[in-house]
Amino acid sequence: MKRPRARDLGINIGRMKSGRYNAITDVAGVRVGHVTLIDGQGKLVPGKGPIRTGVTAILPHGSDLFLDKVTGAVLRINGFGEVTNAEQIHEMGFIEGPIMLTNTWNVPRVADAVIDWYVARNPAMGVTTWGISPVVAETSDMFLNDIVGRHVTREQVFRAIDSAKDGAVEEGAVGGGTGMTCYDFKSGIGTASRKLPDKLGGYTVGILVQSNFGWRPQLMIDGVPVGRELIDYKPLRRTSDTPPEMKRDIDSGSIIVVLATDAPCSTRILNRLAMRAQNGLARTGSHTGNTSGDFVIAFSTTRRKKHFNDRLTYLFEQVVEEGDLINHLFWSVVEATEEAVLNSLFKSDTMVGIDDRVAPGLPIEETIALMKKYGHKQVHLP
Repeated sequence: MKRPRARDLGINIGRMKSGRYNAITDVAGVRVGHVTLIDGQGKLVPGKGPIRTGVTAILPHGSDLFLDKVTGAVLRINGFGEVTNAEQIHEMGFIEGPIMLTNTWNVPRVADAVIDWYVARNPAMGVTTWGISPVVAETSDMFLNDIVGRHVTREQVFRAIDSAKDGAVEEGAVGGGTGMTCYDFKSGIGTASRKLPDKLGGYTVGILVQSNFGWRPQLMIDGVPVGRELIDYKPLRRTSDTPPEMKRDIDSGSIIVVLATDAPCSTRILNRLAMRAQNGLARTGSHTGNTSGDFVIAFSTTRRKKHFNDRLTYLFEQVVEEGDLINHLFWSVVEATEEAVLNSLFKSDTMVGIDDRVAPGLPIEETIALMKKYGHKQVHLP
């Protein structure tokens, strides 16, 4: 059976409407590409496999992102992780390339490949103008994947960028999310969106997550303690040689949240929106553990900066930070973040990784039964 999204089951998070695809690509111009690497089985041979990893590219628009930069922000919720060039974004307020998601040890290789990708397309970089500052974020897939091998290659990074497209987004165990787990179930990439009413500008907020955090008893689905009810359901299978730091019994792991909007937001406003993503994570059960690397990368597609300035000043439209509009933008971030995390779980099937470790998929029928038990009578099999 093709695994459903939350809404396919009648689980409609929040009260606001989603966009056409209920995805980050509902923000006009945004595109997403994945390269998924699954190979081998059985005993871990460090540097060789088994391989359960990949890379995801999020492109804020279809033009040259270096020459036509988007207003951006990076928010650290908890800093046990990495977002390359975050300090430049803090300082300058712009993102000038694709946003790449992968595993922890692939970060430098992916960043290097992004530089190669741009140099191949713009020979002026590093010669007559400065070069691209890659934005690469990570979560760790070492429970299922041979992370030592750093298996994502230059060609695969190129393919993730070049294959990025709009429309429906593939979710679950794909791209950078291939080897991830969340709340002790298999997870990966998830996405969702919210569309504001026309009277508030009709703006869209889109969220994409790479989820890899949480302890099973914490998991909440639309207010239902599903994780607590499923505490004994197919626990993550851990072998005797599993590293002690991976035998967690509290919230750990990481999540990357990518936030896109076509609302004209300054860096400061994007930071305010990004702060609300934590509320969406909390609604799924997270309390942001000590070793959880939780970052939000946010951008506005309609506030841009040309690399080669042709004037001394720019006039920008900007969201008014009072009243219904800003509050609906906050509301959108919370709801879409919550739903994106749930989609990353619902769309991920059981996976067997290194040393035959098993990450079980969230059981659909059992989850439906629990939702009904707690009064969600509208939930059903698709």
